[in-house]
Amino acid sequence: MDTAYVYDPIYLEHDLPSHPENARRLKRILSTLEDEGMLERLRLLEPRPATAEELQRVHTPAHIEQVQRVAQAGGGHLDLDTYVSPHSFEAALMAAGGVVRAVEAVLAGEIANGFALVRPPGHHATATRAMGFCLFNNIAVAARAALSSPFPLVGGRAGDEGRVERIFIADFDVHHGNGTQDAFAGDPAVFYFSTHQYPYYPGTGLWNDTGHGAGEGTVLNVPLPTQVGDAGYAQIFTELAWPLAERFRPDLILVSAGYDAHWSDPLAQMNLSLTGYAWLEQELVRMAEQLCDGRIVFVLEGGYQLDVLACGVLNSFYAMLGENTIADPLGPSAYPERPVDALVARLKGVHGLS
Repeated sequence: MDTAYVYDPIYLEHDLPSHPENARRLKRILSTLEDEGMLERLRLLEPRPATAEELQRVHTPAHIEQVQRVAQAGGGHLDLDTYVSPHSFEAALMAAGGVVRAVEAVLAGEIANGFALVRPPGHHATATRAMGFCLFNNIAVAARAALSSPFPLVGGRAGDEGRVERIFIADFDVHHGNGTQDAFAGDPAVFYFSTHQYPYYPGTGLWNDTGHGAGEGTVLNVPLPTQVGDAGYAQIFTELAWPLAERFRPDLILVSAGYDAHWSDPLAQMNLSLTGYAWLEQELVRMAEQLCDGRIVFVLEGGYQLDVLACGVLNSFYAMLGENTIADPLGPSAYPERPVDALVARLKGVHGLS
């Protein structure tokens, strides 16, 4: 089966050139994938707009209507960080629907895995509010769609042709995905795992936020001090994410893929290299292969150093194709890395791993 990417030119129509989250981000990704000969190796999945029903599993009608109204009025700002341009509502519908399309294709066995190259991003958007550059929560909409799907899995575990019952969401964007956590913190069907710089925007994602009610224990927040890099992230994945994912046994893995934890990103102060990011991507693909028959979809979130962003996405495709190739033109950070031993030990205790 093919590795696929989701893309539509409408994603470039959500644009404010002076804003960090602008159309140049996706243009650079696409040009790099073409220059490296990657696009010709991939299958293009054309998105469709998310339906009202799909959006309303995550967002209130009032929020959806506000985004539409501001776009139809010619655009504006929903808060200090989050803009709407005249075509943003259409782009946001296609972004959420594009991730749903990728997930449907993976679940149906139409493709092996894929990356939804969508804009605007999504993981900060809550049920009632656009924020942090995000209008609709693309990954949450797709997760809800997968859990609501009436269609059986293709290629399930031996003897298992059941529907999606458990989804593991990994979020390695440098900012905590508060909207995604809010959507699923009380839901035992979704495990949300986030590594993020803390304290930093949006100020959520504490180590003791582990879910609530029926969802208690299905949130792993790893709030990191500045300058944590390749070794620290690898330790977190090895000692926390892997055992918790194995315990959860997902049917599908979704990834909020933000590349702003790189040491050169202008909006954060972390220490990951592209090689470190590639290792995380390879581990998530391996996790999917081991736990859910390879079903994994990456979803574009942040990342504001354009070379890093483009190479990070390129490396994700190498990982999904099962190749060890890594593009890392910037090399390792020149700064010393902070250890994470104490934080990992604390989180092991919280999650019953020690």
